Amino acid sequence: MKFSHAVTGAAILLALAGCQRTSYSNMNSANSALPPLQAQPVPSVQSGQLPPPGATDPNQFPAAPAMNTAAAVGAAGAPATALDVTKESMVGNWRVQSAGASCDMFLTLTNLGSGSRGGTRGCAGELTAMGSWEVSGKQVVLKDRNGNTIGSLYKTADARFDGSTASGQPVSLSR
Repeated sequence: MKFSHAVTGAAILLALAGCQRTSYSNMNSANSALPPLQAQPVPSVQSGQLPPPGATDPNQFPAAPAMNTAAAVGAAGAPATALDVTKESMVGNWRVQSAGASCDMFLTLTNLGSGSRGGTRGCAGELTAMGSWEVSGKQVVLKDRNGNTIGSLYKTADARFDGSTASGQPVSLSR
């Protein structure tokens, strides 16, 4: 009985130890206070009756955006030699060869829009704008920070991907 009380007491002490208040002295000083936010105008709210379910007007939605060259090539189908690819296998650091130069690409599983967060360091051209990526079938699609496709790649070996940027510049990833 004493043992269970001791274990319970130790568990309570451990739980309370995690509840200590942490204070940052530079955050509390009057010199680091941020100015108050300025009020912003608010647009008016519209109201109206919704149509019954299933009675939508096909013309009420805007047209789908046109696919650029790199996405259109990928949509037509993967090359016959393309290997299967998973998102998980893409995560990490990749060495990029493009436009005769080398740079680094970092891919994560952190969600960003419809894809995952990614970026480059030391790259030139379109790859400098990379912000996200996604796997679509056997294709890896590279996107800029606005979600526009800037390139597409296919797995050609265990640790190698080949493809091109939207402008047609060849790109290779390897580890």
